[in-house]
Amino acid sequence: MIKFALIKERKTPPDRRVVFSPEMLKKAKAKYPDAEFKVESSDIRVFNDDEYRAAGFEVSEDISDCDVLLGVKEVPIPALIPDKKYFFFSHTIKKQPYNRDLLREIIARNIELYDHEVIVNEKSARLIGFGRYAGLVGAYNIIRAIGMRENSFDLPKAENLPDLNAMLSELDNVNLPAFKFVLTGSGKVARGAKEILDHLEIQQVSPEDYLNREFDNPVFCHIDVLDYSKKVDNSEATRREYYNHPENFESDFYKFAKSSDVFVAGHFYGQGSPVFFTAEEAKSEDFRIKYVADISCDIAGPVASTIRPSTIAEPLYGYDPKLEIETDYREPGSIVVMAVDNLPCELPKDASEGFGEMFLKWVVPAFFDNDKNGILERARMTQNGKLTERFNYLEDYVEGKIHEHEGHE
Repeated sequence: MIKFALIKERKTPPDRRVVFSPEMLKKAKAKYPDAEFKVESSDIRVFNDDEYRAAGFEVSEDISDCDVLLGVKEVPIPALIPDKKYFFFSHTIKKQPYNRDLLREIIARNIELYDHEVIVNEKSARLIGFGRYAGLVGAYNIIRAIGMRENSFDLPKAENLPDLNAMLSELDNVNLPAFKFVLTGSGKVARGAKEILDHLEIQQVSPEDYLNREFDNPVFCHIDVLDYSKKVDNSEATRREYYNHPENFESDFYKFAKSSDVFVAGHFYGQGSPVFFTAEEAKSEDFRIKYVADISCDIAGPVASTIRPSTIAEPLYGYDPKLEIETDYREPGSIVVMAVDNLPCELPKDASEGFGEMFLKWVVPAFFDNDKNGILERARMTQNGKLTERFNYLEDYVEGKIHEHEGHE
């Protein structure tokens, strides 16, 4: 018998998401009768305590008798229970300085940490995450920004809507100008953003048409790494080479910056990869981008206008390309930036349901089949009071000899 607990989210600002909805927990129990599930009482969770009780689960203030504790965001140090297995986004794998003490404490308390971000298959492709919901909300937010800036339509904030269906039905009343949208990325984030563009029935066009034609209706172009970067020596390139040797590439995005009104950034940006556009390029007369939905949200990185994260409360700010400073997003000549770094929190119900589905499919079975696919082994960051071999690269970080990397989920 393995005892799992859904833990209360204690991070500030509060996060209403949870690994399993009551419905998904019922499915898990039906599928794995040898699993026991307990729910830590929470007053902020998107599903309330009574919904879990009604589904047949014990809700308690005390979960210290459970073996595996399932959360979403970082657990504050005082709340960590020694000698347990924990699942959450630890935001330590890129050596984020603000969570170094957390990882130290996890090791000191003999906790086995499994990070959602490194639950991957044999080819290192991520199996679970909230990426789709980040893409959905990020694209919705930039459509909302267009309505606000152009004074043409009003959309409510996603966080004030009950679910994804309500959000999609709000978009049915939108009438967009003949803008050109460029979308980057090939993963769950980009696919989520594309769902919004498709729902709006924005016409998808090829990179060639996009760069060489103007249209009377809104259009979008979905581009990948070899569309927006090229080899420094102009030789033929492959995607694999780009990911393995980004230093051999330079940006070729500017042609899209000259052709686009809206940039929806859904890519994963690796260290050392070429930037999309520089502050210098954004000053040019032929730089056309007026709206940036930076769902990837790498600060002071590949997108020059993303100078800070924005918040769910205040999702938009302006970037003055001439002065390279923040300004009001309504200011003429400014670039409207949407760079919320916790977008899935705006659709907590759908995001939790989608996450639980993936967790039940990939992670829970590993506890009952001897981890035959190595899912747990690959995601285990700490064990027996030290880092596991796969995460030994964090040793200098834990000891304090680090330089900063930003993280984002």
